[in-house]
Amino acid sequence: MLPMTGRILPGIQSPERLVERGQQTEHVLIQRPLSRIFAFTGRNIDDVVNCPIAKAEVLGFYKLSRQVWRTCEIVDLERQWSGR
Repeated sequence: MLPMTGRILPGIQSPERLVERGQQTEHVLIQRPLSRIFAFTGRNIDDVVNCPIAKAEVLGFYKLSRQVWRTCEIVDLERQWSGR
């Protein structure tokens, strides 16, 4: 058996090693826009499949969320390009 060197996989360190070195923990948020829209509208996937009104409502909110996301990205890129 190979000795443990503080690595779980190549390039990935164990949490103990991170604490020893004083590095900060990085949290990754998984983005699921459809789940957020379902929670906001109070609908589920069955409602969307079976009801055309629910389908239109969820589709409208999904398109709106994509537009807001794109606008935020554009604003961030413009801010980087202008040097502010």
